[in-house]
Amino acid sequence: MEWTVPAAAHRLLDAENRREHLARFTDDWAELDLELAYRIQDETLARRLMRGEHIVGVKLGLTSRAKQERMGVDSPLTAWLTDAMVLGGGVPVPLDSLIHPRVEPEIVFVLGEPLAGPGVTATRALAAVESVHAGIEVIDSRYTGFRFRLADVVADNASSGRVVAGSLALQPRGLDLALEPCVLHVNGEVVHTATGAAVQGHPAEALALAANTLASRGITLEAGWCVYTGGLTDAVPLGAGDHIVAEFGHLGAVTVTGE
Repeated sequence: MEWTVPAAAHRLLDAENRREHLARFTDDWAELDLELAYRIQDETLARRLMRGEHIVGVKLGLTSRAKQERMGVDSPLTAWLTDAMVLGGGVPVPLDSLIHPRVEPEIVFVLGEPLAGPGVTATRALAAVESVHAGIEVIDSRYTGFRFRLADVVADNASSGRVVAGSLALQPRGLDLALEPCVLHVNGEVVHTATGAAVQGHPAEALALAANTLASRGITLEAGWCVYTGGLTDAVPLGAGDHIVAEFGHLGAVTVTGE
């Protein structure tokens, strides 16, 4: 096939709609680099908006040092969140609309004012935050076996699937988010533990990085948007009947079930 930005965006959205995984693009598209990948990501967003979805925020991927080392990069990536990706609290994850979902716990910021780079610091980023929440992201790669290179996953909107945020909303003032503990339970068993420091040393660093990275593409983080700052632990598979809880020290707990 002829590789173009529109063709790649079509293939990714078609795979998502059909629940069919694809071979990673970079196996046959040697010219696919990060610039092209973000253009594909933006094209898929434009098509989502045309079909009636609305932007609700952004998410970061590869925020942990371990994940960056595995992918051979030294910086996280950004991707889009729309209202179609948001699950309400207590709503089961619709497995019949996903390919091979996995779950990871995250710290979530909701912005009270716009945040635009460049030059945003973690302190400035936190000052723009209205509330902090516990969160879970359900990632779902469109590539076979969750196997991809960096440009592939950027094009695929960082394996976006579903997101859910806890109802408890706290102000960042007084919280030590670097030390905020998180325990991930799968069907009653503890499988992972972490603290907020797993995300760029502090989740506010991830938020600042998102603002500065998006500024290079002329994008401002808008008031009211949510920012999912990246997985605190490795992701775990989600199957029918699974009950997964992300329990935080101060931010409360978030639960997802597979149905």
